[in-house]
Amino acid sequence: MAVGSSNSFDLVVLGGGTGGYTAAFRAAQMGLRTALVEEARIGGTCLHWGCIPTKAMLESADLYARVRDAATYGLQVGETGVDMGVIARRRTQIVDRLTKGLMSLVKKNQVEFVHGRGVLEGATRVRVTLAGEDGTPGAGGERLLDATDVILATGSRVKSLPGLVPDGKRIITSDDVLRSETLPASLIVVGAGAVGVEFASFYRDMGVEVTLLEYLPSVVPLEDAEVGRVLERAFRRRGITVMTSARFDPAAVIADEDGVRLTAGPEGREPHELRAEQMLVATGRAANVEGIGLETTRALVERGVVRVDGRMRTADPHLYAIGDLVGGLLLAHVAAHEGITAVETICGLEPDPIDYAAMPRATYCRPQIASIGWSEQELQRDGVPYRVGSFPWTANAKALIGGEHDGFAKVLAHAETDRVLGVHLVGPHVTDLIAEPSVGMLLESTAWELGAAVHPHPTLSEALGEAAMAVAGRSINF
Repeated sequence: MAVGSSNSFDLVVLGGGTGGYTAAFRAAQMGLRTALVEEARIGGTCLHWGCIPTKAMLESADLYARVRDAATYGLQVGETGVDMGVIARRRTQIVDRLTKGLMSLVKKNQVEFVHGRGVLEGATRVRVTLAGEDGTPGAGGERLLDATDVILATGSRVKSLPGLVPDGKRIITSDDVLRSETLPASLIVVGAGAVGVEFASFYRDMGVEVTLLEYLPSVVPLEDAEVGRVLERAFRRRGITVMTSARFDPAAVIADEDGVRLTAGPEGREPHELRAEQMLVATGRAANVEGIGLETTRALVERGVVRVDGRMRTADPHLYAIGDLVGGLLLAHVAAHEGITAVETICGLEPDPIDYAAMPRATYCRPQIASIGWSEQELQRDGVPYRVGSFPWTANAKALIGGEHDGFAKVLAHAETDRVLGVHLVGPHVTDLIAEPSVGMLLESTAWELGAAVHPHPTLSEALGEAAMAVAGRSINF
């Protein structure tokens, strides 16, 4: 049956972000007649408002920082400066190229792309208000899609603190940053999770005066505590003002033509006034559970997300949910893995249930952060016996050659079985290096095996091998 000739499908995927399009492509590979419904452009938050445009900006920031340090490498560079207009155009060009690539994959896989807003009418029917040929929402009439199975992948949106309303000018979100072609002179970043520290890092490298506020006692509070301590020290050395255990009244923030003002201070200490040209709110995301017809199904929403089992099944047969919609790790590669798991479950393959402890996490501030598995604090909480191996970048030749040697590589292994339980990295290019421990955890590797694998010299990867050997006191170079 030709694509576009019917409204009946084996699978309808509602949402065209990373999780949604991955599920659609895998379903097509499995021989399912598949429709992918998306009201905006294929790629979702990651491609258009998250991962890709922010990393394009951070690449510019990293290069600018190295250029300013060129004399250290014996290179004489003239006057430097920042053109945010060029950075923004390059960011858009990358996003557009990847968007076109995804649409070519839609055709290659013979997935039917339905451009419009979809709403469930029961677990296996989706009513789509179609966009017009020019993309105008709702201008193309309606289409009713019937499916044997449906996967929900409607993603999430930025959220603020109660009483703190972003205006897009003085109080902004990450979405506003990615529309902007200008830099403020000063910025207060509220929230020191992955999004907050990435933007704090970017703006500081661009020459902006940055203050970073975090309600919890540590920056990147979901990471191993040692990671947070090292990152905070590195940020302070770069001139970022960091305030943890920060307390302020969101409703009392003043935003006017003079900028943003608030009174804040660490818990238990006297607060003082902070001023900046803008405030960036980076306090998390909310799942898009509203307005998608969940009330017409038996799917359960708990604590703002859709409840699923380890194979992404909701409480309603034939209805699945993936990505930010189900909470947990709000990461694009996790959503993609969930999408594949859902499709393979639909096809009767019985894939392994999702193991979120085996999902790598990556943060692209400077220095970078990457981790997988459990932190020391989680192992202590659960009473798991473990051993630690750690190796500093200051003892790694390639890190010294590259001029970036803040941080460490740390391997946590079970004290009795030696199985790797967690790997935590802070330093240069660690978002690439975490792939090796990801394979190791999939294969249930021991620290001895990770250390016994030969790592070429001189490379950054040697730090992983050294940290793994250090678990048993066998590190050679530290």
